[in-house]
Amino acid sequence: MLDTPEKQAWAAHIEDVVLHPPTGTINCLAVNEKGEISGVTTTSGLAWKLAGRVGDSPIIGAGLFVDNEVGAAGSTGRGEENIKISGGHTIVEMMRKGMPPTEACLEACQRVARSYNNDKTRLRRFNITFYALNKDGVHGSAVLWGTPSRNGRRPSYAVHDGVEANLVPCAPLFETAG
Repeated sequence: MLDTPEKQAWAAHIEDVVLHPPTGTINCLAVNEKGEISGVTTTSGLAWKLAGRVGDSPIIGAGLFVDNEVGAAGSTGRGEENIKISGGHTIVEMMRKGMPPTEACLEACQRVARSYNNDKTRLRRFNITFYALNKDGVHGSAVLWGTPSRNGRRPSYAVHDGVEANLVPCAPLFETAG
């Protein structure tokens, strides 16, 4: 019975959560004044996942990879797709070859898309975002879909340069999923 405004609001919230399951992997990469790189990733996991599912966060080279000679990379989004391409490791290796962080992240997105033969109908069922930081402190990010979220914001990531924090847009591989 939805006989009160509170119950109606709660029902609307539940419907929104069911239609838009929460996710929440957090990747954090840092470089200190000595050029030492560190990285950490967490995950709230995929909502309503199958028992026993393992995402990309605990798999070294997928959800997170750090190489103090080059840089670090991580991701958020559909972990299974990241595992298939060893996203974190792939991005760091691209940076090792001289690719800037954003371009290396776009290469990871392209590899995900190629595994679906660039079939946008299948690809629009999920999203994935990659983040990278090189030893010089240059950072970048790319997202499979640049589609604005329900609140109208485009995909972005947070950066703190030691003085101030900013939101920086992610480079999209595809502009819109709609």
